[in-house]
Amino acid sequence: MKVLITGKGGQLAWELEQLAPEVYDVISVGKEELDITNETLVNAFIAEHKPDLVINAAAYTAVDQAEKDSEIAYKVNELGVKYLAQACKKINARILHISTDFVFDGESTRPYQTDAKPNPINIYGASKLAGDIALNEILPEASVIVRTAWVYSVNGNNFVKSMLRLMQEKPQLGIIYDQIGTPTWAKGLAQWLWLIADKPEVTGTYHWTDAGVASWYDFAVAIQELGLEKGLLTEAIPVLPIPGTAYPTPAKRPVFSVIDKASAEVVSGLNTVHWRKQLSSMMDELV
Repeated sequence: MKVLITGKGGQLAWELEQLAPEVYDVISVGKEELDITNETLVNAFIAEHKPDLVINAAAYTAVDQAEKDSEIAYKVNELGVKYLAQACKKINARILHISTDFVFDGESTRPYQTDAKPNPINIYGASKLAGDIALNEILPEASVIVRTAWVYSVNGNNFVKSMLRLMQEKPQLGIIYDQIGTPTWAKGLAQWLWLIADKPEVTGTYHWTDAGVASWYDFAVAIQELGLEKGLLTEAIPVLPIPGTAYPTPAKRPVFSVIDKASAEVVSGLNTVHWRKQLSSMMDELV
C-alpha cells in the first residue's frame, strides 16, 4: 500500500515516519513538495503518485495568529482538505485527517462525544471544522476524521520543550490552571493512525488523546517533576497557578476540551495510556 503523509516536518508527520510499517510505501511531503492550497498542484501530485491512503497531518495551527490570518488559516485547514479529498475521490484513495478539540466551545463539563455539536470559538477551530465538513461531504465512505489535542513530541516546538527551557531560564513561572484538557504524545497518535490505516472498513469521526485529565498547570508541574527526576532540569523553581484572565490571548480558548476516546479504542484495539506515563516516555527520549 502506498501512503502519502502531508505536514512533513511537523510533530505528527515526524512520528508517523518513524513508526511507518515496512510493508507500506511511504511518501512524506511538506509545503515545499506539495502546497495543498493549490488545487492544480494537488490534483497533479495525487494523479501522478496514486496513493492508496493519504494521512493529512498538514494544518495551520498558529491559534492566535489565525485571528489575524484568517484567510490563510481557511486556505490550509478548509481548502487544502477539500482539494485533497477531491483528488483522492478521483483515484478511489482513502484519507485519514487530523482535526482538533477546538471545534468545541468548551462549555461542557463531561468529555465530548464524537457526535457532540461543534461550536468553535476561534478562527483556528472554525477553519478546522470547515475542513472536516468538506471532507465529510466529498469522501464520507472513505475517510476518517480524528480529533486530538495538546500534541507534543521530541520533534518540533511544543509545550513540553518550552517548559523545560523556561524552567532553566526563569526564576518562576505562572501557568494557567482553569483550562482543562488532555495532553497527547504524537507517537501514541501515530500508533493509532497506523492501526487504522490497515482497517479500510473504518470510517467516520473519532477522538484520540492520552488518558486522563489535566490543566496546563498540572501538565507543567508534571514536566518539572519528571525533568528533575530524569536530569533534564537541575533545580526546581516555583510553578504558580494563574487564571486564564491573567494571560489574555488574541484567540479565545475552550476552558474544557476533554474528548471521549472510547470508540477509537474499540475500532483500533489500542487502549489509551495515561498522559503522565506518556510524558515520561517522551522525556526519556530527550535524555
